[in-house]
Amino acid sequence: MTSLEFLYHTVWGRRILKILTARKLSQAAGMFLDSPLSVPLIAPFVRMNHIDLSVCQKRHFRNFNEFFTRELKEGERPVDMDPDILIAPCDGLLSAYEIKDDTVIPVKQSRYRIPDLLRDRELAKRFRGGTCLVFRLCVTHYHRYCYADSGVKGRNIFLPGILHTVQPIALREFPVFTENCREYTLIESPNFGSMIQMEVGAMLVGKIQNYKEYGPVTRGEQKGRFLYGGSTIILLLEKGKARISPRVFEQTAGGREIPVRMGQMIGRRAQGDK
Repeated sequence: MTSLEFLYHTVWGRRILKILTARKLSQAAGMFLDSPLSVPLIAPFVRMNHIDLSVCQKRHFRNFNEFFTRELKEGERPVDMDPDILIAPCDGLLSAYEIKDDTVIPVKQSRYRIPDLLRDRELAKRFRGGTCLVFRLCVTHYHRYCYADSGVKGRNIFLPGILHTVQPIALREFPVFTENCREYTLIESPNFGSMIQMEVGAMLVGKIQNYKEYGPVTRGEQKGRFLYGGSTIILLLEKGKARISPRVFEQTAGGREIPVRMGQMIGRRAQGDK
C-alpha cells in the first residue's frame, strides 16, 4: 500500500489527512512560504527539478512563493491569436474526455462527475456531449495561466475543499474521500461559445489567485496564478464547438498525458460554427 492509498483509503489515514489539511496548518505553511525564511528552499528546489531561471524576468527572489510564481520573459510563451484556434491556457500535461452522464474525471487523487465538479447540475447540462480538457501542472511547470479565449467572463465562483473522513462520496467503483478547493468562471466566447475555465488547488498549501472579477477578457491575458502546490486547470467546452485531435483522446484512454505549453494550439473551432 502506498502512502497516498493509506491516507485516502484507510480510517487512520483519513484521520491523519484531516490534521494535515487543517486550515490553521495550511495558513501557517503559506505564511512560511511567503516569508524570507523560505529563501533557502529555492536553490535546492531549482537543482532537484532542473529549472532554467534564464527564461525568467528575474533570478533572485524574496521568498519561495515569489520564486514559485515567477514570471517568464516576454516572448517565452507566444499565444496563437488565430480565432479559429483553441489554445492551452497553461503549461501542463493534457488529458481529454467526452462529457457523458457517467463520465468520471480523475483530478488530484479524486474522481468527479461534471455536476459534482461544478456543484451545479443545471450548469453541467449545458456541457453534456461536449469536451472536458484537464491540464495537470507539476511543481516544475510555469504556474501562471491565461484566458483560453477572448470574450466576456462572469464572476469567479469559489468552491472550498471538503474532506470526507468517514464515508466516501458514492461514485460506483471510484469512491471519493476529498474534494479539492476550486474556482471557475463562465466565459462567453464568440469563437467557442460558453466555456468553463476552472482552477483546482492543492489540499495543503496550494492557493488560487485570480485577478479579474468579471467583464471583457482577451485570449492570452493573464488570468491568475497558483501559489505552491500541485495544481490543475480544467476547460469545459459545449458540444460541437471545438475539434480536439482524436490522438489526445486515444492517449488519455491509454493512461498517457500530452505535454503542452501555454498559448499553443490544442484544437480548432468546429466547422460550420463561424
